[in-house]
Amino acid sequence: MDRWGASRMANHINLIKLCVGTETPDDLALWQAQKRKTLPDTLPRHVTRMWPKRAEELLDGGSLYWVFKGVTLARQRVIRLDEVTGADGIPRCGIVLDPAIIRTTPAPRRPFQGWRYLTPEDAPADLPKRAQHEDPLPASLNAALAEIGVL
Repeated sequence: MDRWGASRMANHINLIKLCVGTETPDDLALWQAQKRKTLPDTLPRHVTRMWPKRAEELLDGGSLYWVFKGVTLARQRVIRLDEVTGADGIPRCGIVLDPAIIRTTPAPRRPFQGWRYLTPEDAPADLPKRAQHEDPLPASLNAALAEIGVL
């Protein structure tokens, strides 16, 4: 068993993405709550140009990990993938997420574009339940502590 209570032989894959426009997991929750009011099933989603080629593995227990200002701080479980057609008529992938935002141990991450696959072995652990609701550290402090290996 690994630190998440799952077998090391996990059959799922995760995604990791920069969280642009919000600075903390709490900001992300507020933004998603506003957007969810306009959706028919009220589930948050992230719309992206590319459809994951490893969709089956992603839907087998994968999560979308969010990077805030260079530090991975949270994740959301992926529920399903929906085809979404934009105003321009181009089909896109709507990654439908569980509304629960689970905070993770801070992990530094270099900038990248789009999303990337993240193996369960490389994913940061969830914060303990008792720490999930504590006030988070400022993003700059999280980044500095993660950079020197304290977090």
